[in-house]
Amino acid sequence: MGNWIWVGSAVSLCLQWVGVHFFATDLPPWASALASGVGIFGAAFLLSWASELAQLDIPQTLALAFLALVAVLPEYAVDMYFAWMAGKDPQYTAYATANMTGANRLLIGVGWAAVVFTFWLKTRRTSFLLEPSHKIEIFYLGLATLYSFTIPVKERLDWMDAVVLIAIFVFYIRAASRAAHVEPELEGPARMIAAWGVAPRRAMTIALFLLSGLTIFIAAEPFAESLLATGRSYGIEEFLLVQWLAPLASESPEFIVAILFALKANPGASLGTLLSSKVNQWTLLIGMLPLVYMLSAGEMKPMEMDDRQGDEIFLTAGQSLFAVAVLANMSFSLKEAALLFGLFAAQLFVPDPRFRTLFSFLYIALTVGYFLLQRGNRQSFLALFNPRAK
Repeated sequence: MGNWIWVGSAVSLCLQWVGVHFFATDLPPWASALASGVGIFGAAFLLSWASELAQLDIPQTLALAFLALVAVLPEYAVDMYFAWMAGKDPQYTAYATANMTGANRLLIGVGWAAVVFTFWLKTRRTSFLLEPSHKIEIFYLGLATLYSFTIPVKERLDWMDAVVLIAIFVFYIRAASRAAHVEPELEGPARMIAAWGVAPRRAMTIALFLLSGLTIFIAAEPFAESLLATGRSYGIEEFLLVQWLAPLASESPEFIVAILFALKANPGASLGTLLSSKVNQWTLLIGMLPLVYMLSAGEMKPMEMDDRQGDEIFLTAGQSLFAVAVLANMSFSLKEAALLFGLFAAQLFVPDPRFRTLFSFLYIALTVGYFLLQRGNRQSFLALFNPRAK
């Protein structure tokens, strides 16, 4: 009965926005942002269950990559809208950057940390080991992170960034597809649907994809524009709303699913999903932005960024580099999670943009510290980039 309540609630959240979109056209900005955001929230749950069911038919590691890709589709939809509009109005470039950097930093600073905190509350264990298969995600995240430091130096996103980052994503998917098939352990609504049999399961999976896809398609633009209008109406900086509120709406279901895995004492699967999401967002999401921008603009020109946007990307790259160093030894501890969360939270309480560079170099210094203080961490990190060590 509980599983039906979950499915019914998520479907209702999607349908309320479908109804609002087609029959209510005079909502104030805050109400439109709330209704469309709630619709995206429900759609993200449907997507997560549908993509979990896909693990029954494809290799587990590839399924995790697919799950992560599908789960962040709401995030992609909002950011692609901002990139498309930036091709017509340059001020939207800042919103595309804000949404992308906010989503990436939330994944590590909140999502990854929440997995360890939840696992500790459940088991009182202060650390856990990752499966060797997750070296794939850590390696490609490290590769993309090293390249990402070139973006704030140039202060633009261009076709070369798209080629490199999308290529990294393609190689990541290729590596993931070589993993052996392992029967997934489904929970909740996904487990209920899987018990129906092959044909009903596949039909329901398609229905979940269609409803969630429709909801996201018709919600992305109203959600983005309503957020901006709400900020203007109440004197809140639009950049901050787009950077933090939009990713919370689109990614919180993913966080909830990860926490549920951790509560079942399966932190490896929990962190694996969020880790794969980070790879997706740090490669394909960023790589798609200049392509959508150029398509909208109708010419081959880069997305130019100002100093603040460059600083935000530099900070996000610094956080990603430290995260790779933390996971390089294939373990994650409560202390490391507290450090990641503490650094992230400190940025929220110190909103002055001048401190962004300070936090960026702090992340880099911590990464260097991991090398100098612990030989094992240094060897594990370097081994990620050594093909013979894989």
